[in-house]
Amino acid sequence: MFRTALRNVLAHKARLLMTVLAVMLGVAFVSGTLVFTDTLGNAFRNQSAKSYDNVAVSVETYAGDDEKNPGIDEATLEKIRGLDGVASATGRVSGFAGVADPDGKLIGNGWSNTGANFAPGKDGKDTQYVFTDGSGPAKNGAVALDKDTAEKGKYRVGDPVRVATNGPVKEYTLAGIFTTEDGAVNAGGSLVLFDTATAQQLYLKPGVFKDATVTAAGDVSDQKLLDEITPLLPEDATAQTGKALAEQQAKDIESGLNGLNTMLLAFAGIALFVGIFLIANTFTMLVAQRTRELALMRAIGATRRQVKRSVLLEAAFVGVLASVIGFALGLGLATGLRSAMGVMGGKIPAGPLVVSPTAVISAFAVGILITVLAAWLPARRAAKIAPVAAMSSVHATASVKSLVVRNSIGGVIALLGSAGIVGGAASGGTSGRQLVAAGAFFALIGVIILIPLLSRPVIALVRPLLKKVFGVSGKLASQNAVRNPRRTGATASALAIGLTLVTGISVLGVTLGQAIDKMTTDNIKADYMVTMASGDSLDESALTALSKADGVSALSPQQAAWFEVDGEHHSASGVTPGDVEKVFSLTTESGSLASLKDGQVAVGSKTAKSNGWKTGDTLPVKFDDEKKGELTIGATYEENEFLSPFVIPKQLADQHSASTRPEIREIWIKTDGGASQANEQSIVDALGDNPAMSVMDRQDIRDMFGGFINTALNIMYGLLAMALLIAVLGVVNTLAMSVFERQQEIGMLRAIGLDRGRVKRMIRLEAVVISVFGAVIGVGLGVFLGWAIGRTLSGDIPGYALVIPWDRLGIFLLLAGLVGVLASLWPARSAAKLNMLTAIKTE
Repeated sequence: MFRTALRNVLAHKARLLMTVLAVMLGVAFVSGTLVFTDTLGNAFRNQSAKSYDNVAVSVETYAGDDEKNPGIDEATLEKIRGLDGVASATGRVSGFAGVADPDGKLIGNGWSNTGANFAPGKDGKDTQYVFTDGSGPAKNGAVALDKDTAEKGKYRVGDPVRVATNGPVKEYTLAGIFTTEDGAVNAGGSLVLFDTATAQQLYLKPGVFKDATVTAAGDVSDQKLLDEITPLLPEDATAQTGKALAEQQAKDIESGLNGLNTMLLAFAGIALFVGIFLIANTFTMLVAQRTRELALMRAIGATRRQVKRSVLLEAAFVGVLASVIGFALGLGLATGLRSAMGVMGGKIPAGPLVVSPTAVISAFAVGILITVLAAWLPARRAAKIAPVAAMSSVHATASVKSLVVRNSIGGVIALLGSAGIVGGAASGGTSGRQLVAAGAFFALIGVIILIPLLSRPVIALVRPLLKKVFGVSGKLASQNAVRNPRRTGATASALAIGLTLVTGISVLGVTLGQAIDKMTTDNIKADYMVTMASGDSLDESALTALSKADGVSALSPQQAAWFEVDGEHHSASGVTPGDVEKVFSLTTESGSLASLKDGQVAVGSKTAKSNGWKTGDTLPVKFDDEKKGELTIGATYEENEFLSPFVIPKQLADQHSASTRPEIREIWIKTDGGASQANEQSIVDALGDNPAMSVMDRQDIRDMFGGFINTALNIMYGLLAMALLIAVLGVVNTLAMSVFERQQEIGMLRAIGLDRGRVKRMIRLEAVVISVFGAVIGVGLGVFLGWAIGRTLSGDIPGYALVIPWDRLGIFLLLAGLVGVLASLWPARSAAKLNMLTAIKTE
């Protein structure tokens, strides 16, 4: 039976080609994902270990510009240096620093643009940086840049460089260019080195460091140094050995990559699930076409178990071959992904391609098991063929009983799944989404089981149109599409699964996007918003500069503040009284916002109602600076998504801030005559053409808040493309094998006058009908799921309303038709080229 199985695979290699391709693509996705994440993790772990190679103890604090976290002073460092076994103790300080390119634009992505101090030892070198040109900054007014940033900005030693921290942009002289293993640089950011005094002045205060690294002398153990250093540190400081810190970072890296790994493998699973239908369809058709051959094997003594084993062995051979090719393709995919990340600006540390035993075993296990599993039902049917009955029939048809049982089971599962989806949508929240997910799984399985039953009535609706427009070819195509409902259903199911997911995320994405867009336009009146590209707070000087800019008619910060009321923590927005209502849409429900000028506060109506507060009430509060006082509610307003539940005068926020530097998240600006190029340029000029500050008009603001939806949709579409590609292969496979199976019929049609052109048209229309049928099922189910998931989110999203993207759904259906046409090119050409007499003689 082993030899028989091998010979059958070789004899039907052309008909098994699409199955090999489907499994190969799925295995490539799995192996590529595992190899890519293993390679990425190994590279970053090695980089992390290298960064702490010479560090015996690392000290970290939460030092900022407040008194609660003072940091490490020079006296503490001297005590550490005085310990036996300490070779050096180096203070570190860091923060945001953005470098402008020759056009004044920020180099890097903002969040990973960093500034730090250059801390040379007795030899004049800082072990964290290797200079390729020039030297480290030794005085105020000089900086050093990492090599990548210098190349992007076309800077050379001695050139002036515009650098922005959290204050106004300043010009420095480039003293040196270096390479580093710093994570921020490898993430596509930049690193600017200042002399220590300048860095302390910019980020903390003179004589204070945020972190420290300690190196050991001789053979003293790191743990011994840690035990001696810990008692010398301030309360907010934490210390650990360099080895422990490297291991912790390695775990953090692994944890971060696990999310990426899980997401990619989930989409690989979807692709393989779609591939199951192609594989099952292939072996079902092969078994049907080899009915007499299998019957003969039974007649000469083969048992049912041997016949079943023979078919499963064929599947195993196919799985092994596809896994070998797929794994090789996966290695190429992993290499390509690594290169793509480099092109997109992510710098991955150098390192070899990591092919772990887990990746190899997983890839081959998935490829072989999926193929054998998909072939199990066809193998079971083959084993049930009775020798005498099979010898008298070319095609083994499903019994009425089996179809009734199948449709009954499918109907029950689909109803249960639909009930779960509707119930989850009604419940809402996290539990509702979980119920929707479970219901979606069962509903999809139920619909897949019912697709053969649905194919006849659905395709019957378009039969008159096909006959009227395409004549005989159209009539034959519609009849052929439903001749074998199970085969049509299995082929259409693959497309239905892919389009269910694509449609569901499209409906959800467009609905959420419009809700966010509406929230943005309904809540703001400002023409511009100014923020830091790094996400950090804006400096007070920006607010002062903008207040003097030409064309600015109203200006208000959104300054973060906190206080406690009766022991309960509340957030507040510090704003400019009199201007806040000009830059935000605020609907007053009681009192007046003018009361802000008198030092009173405004409270969101939901917050006021939940706490039983009303206008005129006096609240006992404990401010962020630990001082106590009272606040009077001067107004209540309908909540605005861009403001905190409490709105207070900026002066009050400044007065009770625990930080010496106010936390201004955004500055909102209303200009004379609205947004214009002149007004925008006036704002940019007032800010000193600062590359670290983003000036956004209303459309930019809408794009910023809604842009991540489009990005997420594009990523989803890309990841689901593999599943759709396998579905297309399924259409090609079904048509090609169907043509082979119907050679005699096609020969007879040719003999009675159906020319080659109409034969091709018949096959193409059959492909289009099957593809569009699957697409209609998928689109319908996808809209249902998109509605249900959206309902579970509606309570958290103001202004939520279902939006059905009819244009995209129409494109999906058109693309499904195009897929049918493209998938039919080879089968249609093969059918048209059949020799008429040879085809008629085929059994």
